[in-house]
Amino acid sequence: MAFFSEIESKRKNLIDLAQKHGLNADITLKCSQELDTLLLQEIKLRHSRIQNGSSQKVQSS
Repeated sequence: MAFFSEIESKRKNLIDLAQKHGLNADITLKCSQELDTLLLQEIKLRHSRIQNGSSQKVQSS
């Protein structure tokens, strides 16, 4: 749940930066890249959980 909060916080920060500095400002782009990294970590975590859940079901059959 904390991971979700971190993503939401970064997303809100990105929106604020984009409104204040513009979409192409270095600070906005850096924040966007940080958000991308967090989202990729979440995707990998979910994929890992799905894979582990699937392999456990197969092993128990």
